[in-house]
Amino acid sequence: MIVALLNQKGGVGKTTLALHLAGAWARQGKRVTLIDADPQGSALDWSQQRARENLPRLFTVVGLARDTLHREAPELARDADAVVIDGPPRVAGLMRSALLAADLVLIPAQPSPFDGWASAEMLKLLEEARIFRPQIVARFVLNRCAARTIIARETADGLADHDPPVLASRIGQRVAFADAARTGRLVCDLDGNSPAAREISALAAEVGRLAG
Repeated sequence: MIVALLNQKGGVGKTTLALHLAGAWARQGKRVTLIDADPQGSALDWSQQRARENLPRLFTVVGLARDTLHREAPELARDADAVVIDGPPRVAGLMRSALLAADLVLIPAQPSPFDGWASAEMLKLLEEARIFRPQIVARFVLNRCAARTIIARETADGLADHDPPVLASRIGQRVAFADAARTGRLVCDLDGNSPAAREISALAAEVGRLAG
């Protein structure tokens, strides 16, 4: 199973969701590899910070920010139950390679019309990739949702009629994610019963059923 978190728009939370999905599956006993395909290397930085904090390594983090990803990721998947790709912003060749590597593509989007418009370019790349790999499954995931806002509800309603559809699981706008990231932690390391941890658990379960 190779799951890629991709969006041409930066700042939508791809790295946060990739790390937390990998962590959730690793805590279930799965062998997980996270591929940092973003030239900025944020997931690698997180992994190094975790080591400096003397925290146990939950999963392997590998830097592969190159357009041969579609050939290398399946090799890594042979020795793992799940591979999670933290994709790049606005690097077309690398984005195409990540799409061709993935079994399931998650497109993080914030509840904003600007994110909806920015996703159009991402969907064009997805259509191109499906020419070569028509079996690719894709879903939107709403991230950084403020509680009970009209715009979040309107965004979800708008995406409901789209292909790809939106996942039922939503991730809130929570400072816990930033607090955890600074010290190489996940929200479940801070409080396994927090709203943020419960949201990640629900997302991991829903994505696991899709990819399963």
